[in-house]
Amino acid sequence: MVGVISESLLVVILAIIIGILAAIVYSLRVLVIMDRKVERIEYHIERMVNHLVREEIKIEHSQEDIKRKLVKGKR
Repeated sequence: MVGVISESLLVVILAIIIGILAAIVYSLRVLVIMDRKVERIEYHIERMVNHLVREEIKIEHSQEDIKRKLVKGKR
């Protein structure tokens, strides 16, 4: 009788361990997917920032041109 109880207890313990391992694997899968999404978001933010920097440089150059033209016009 003791052997039967220990075998069923062993089966329960093994089932719990397998369930925990499956949960860990699933959690790691979710983490990888989330990491990829964050990486994609960071890439798009970087592209937007680069675009804004280029636009800002264009605006600064046009402001400098306008200032030079105004200074020439006052002479």
